[in-house]
Amino acid sequence: MPRPPELRPHSSPHSSLRRRRLLALAAASLLAVHLPARPAALDLVRLDALRGDQGVLLNFETRFDLPPAVEDALSRGIALHFSAEAVLIQARWYWRDKELARVSRTWRLAYQPLTLSYKVSQGGLSQSYRSLGEALRAMQRLTHWRIADAQAADEDRLQLEFTYRLDTEQLPRPMQIGIGSQPDWNLRASRSVPVHEQPPSGSGARP
Repeated sequence: MPRPPELRPHSSPHSSLRRRRLLALAAASLLAVHLPARPAALDLVRLDALRGDQGVLLNFETRFDLPPAVEDALSRGIALHFSAEAVLIQARWYWRDKELARVSRTWRLAYQPLTLSYKVSQGGLSQSYRSLGEALRAMQRLTHWRIADAQAADEDRLQLEFTYRLDTEQLPRPMQIGIGSQPDWNLRASRSVPVHEQPPSGSGARP
């Protein structure tokens, strides 16, 4: 006697489509877990410019962490350069604004694999730090930076334009081409503030 045909579950086009959608959602969920977080922004948490007998003095403080791609390059021996630039402007209603002073500072950050430390260089000075966080904090703030002399400070309607950024132009040329417009490498903050009179000593102003 012949055996009856084996019964197999019927698969409709709708059920196949549903399974494919579920598999796609599961794959997307797994991929999202392993994707790196978006790079932290560079925040300019303090910026003030004061004028007095010593000229125009600038105080600033930034906060940021290195994005994964940037930190990986640092650990592989690529030195990073961070620059701060300040431009002192006199606003003039009758003509274009006048630039009175332009100054900049650059910090070089490098990883030292032999000592497992991070070296920060600025000008002719350098210092090593045991952790990346300590090294970053050494570059993220500056007080009493003299932007212009007392003569410029006597001008009216003074404005200060400030920029702090990761200087990708200091990277090796092949690497500059490779990073292109990757967001991890776009660490930058800019702001413009008026220049105020420096309060008298002992008035309780923040240092």
